[in-house]
Amino acid sequence: MQSSYWGYWLVVFGVAIVGLMISVQGITTTSTQDYLSVKEITEASMLEAVDYAYYRDYNEVKIDKEKFMEVFIRMLSEVMGASDTYQVNFYGIYEAPPKVSVEVKSSSGTNFVSDGLDLTTRHDAIIQTHATQVTTGG
Repeated sequence: MQSSYWGYWLVVFGVAIVGLMISVQGITTTSTQDYLSVKEITEASMLEAVDYAYYRDYNEVKIDKEKFMEVFIRMLSEVMGASDTYQVNFYGIYEAPPKVSVEVKSSSGTNFVSDGLDLTTRHDAIIQTHATQVTTGG
């Protein structure tokens, strides 16, 4: 009987520690973590949204605006936690030449009184191509 109490308290203690870890992780979100996440997601979304048929026909890099937004939101939702709240704003999405401006507002977890979004991350990205002419030696 006494050993079952030890098992019960061990389970309660484990659940309490997991709850504490989840709370601390929500509080310690920093602007650096959000910036690096948004930067990587923006660049990956731009590369995934490149219109290769247009590039084949006109030899110019172009992205699909709707596909970029769709991929960005999908990737951002995979990164954020289940209890996180984000607001995503897209500014100046240009298809050719590819340039996007993204703003993500999130909560830093330090404000316990109101549920405001107090951490703003902005990122501008451009796809640059550097081509060299290939010549054959003759």
